[in-house]
Amino acid sequence: MSHEPLLTSVVGSHAHPGWFAAGIAAAERGEFGPADLAEMLDDGVDVAIRDQEAAGIDIVSDGEMRRAGFFTAEFYRHLTGMRALPPDRLLGAGAHDALHRFAVDEPIAAPNGLGVVGEYVAARSRTTRPLKVTLPGPYTLSGRLVTGPGEVYPTRVAAAEAFVEILGAEIRGLVDAGADIIQVDEPSPAIHPDAPADFAALFNAAVEPALGRARLGAHLCFGNFLGRPLAPRTYRPILAPMLRFDVDELVLEFANRELAEIGILREIVDAGRDVAAGVVDVKSSYVETAADVAARIDAILGTGIPPQRLTLVPDCGFSQTARHLAVPKLHALVDGRDLVRGRRSAERAATPEEAIPR
Repeated sequence: MSHEPLLTSVVGSHAHPGWFAAGIAAAERGEFGPADLAEMLDDGVDVAIRDQEAAGIDIVSDGEMRRAGFFTAEFYRHLTGMRALPPDRLLGAGAHDALHRFAVDEPIAAPNGLGVVGEYVAARSRTTRPLKVTLPGPYTLSGRLVTGPGEVYPTRVAAAEAFVEILGAEIRGLVDAGADIIQVDEPSPAIHPDAPADFAALFNAAVEPALGRARLGAHLCFGNFLGRPLAPRTYRPILAPMLRFDVDELVLEFANRELAEIGILREIVDAGRDVAAGVVDVKSSYVETAADVAARIDAILGTGIPPQRLTLVPDCGFSQTARHLAVPKLHALVDGRDLVRGRRSAERAATPEEAIPR
């Protein structure tokens, strides 16, 4: 991995091309055989990686292209002990009540894992760049399960605890397979700041198998279903729990919030964590210019963060963004970073050597 400051990366998912979305729908209707589906998913990963590499992204992902959905169509299909329930609502504007929920009939298990190890192995052979692998955290994964008195899991926390062992096994498999950059997406603390859960304890128990074996990150955002946030967009109330996460890096959104709370980044770095800051807004159809991105980077660096402790990313994944917007946003991310790097290099060259701090 390059050690040059101001690396660029992505949060995880990539935008689906139209043909890919149509293919997923056809596969769900039973129109694809297993070989057809495997070929299409391989092609989707190739497109995601190629788009990132062409833009110049330093640390890429597989675009999560093998996951047709964050919950129902991917991770939950690997679980036993549960069954899908029909959505509460089928008409009108999309919202979470139009998503499936799942009844739990017996303690959940993932006898063959969650599929993320296979995703990593397939992607690793398709790029020579540093590769980030992503998966959701335990509280986030518990979000679509029916819990309550008389249920298998009386509380959501109890359901999240059931996912800790499942995720721990998956993460152990990832590091055994060679994954060295692992990001756990756990937006729930930001979305449910008042939930009676020890988010850090749940998170840390799940990632324990990777401690000292991989670079660990935690992504916390405010939700991005259909491009909409789900909660009041402030990190300040959850700063203390975030700093208890056993990670090397916190991955946070700022572009969509007009750089609100960027001062918190310095506090995170001073507490011993690196930061990945969102400087591209995935929830807006406006495509940033390189100058727009550079101005955001300058503002963040103005808080005093050492450039080598900062990675530049979009606010969230691109799964809810059209590809014709996502691709130029990736280019703007890299081009804006290059503007800042070039300016800083020129300033250093113009500074007498004796004036450079030692």
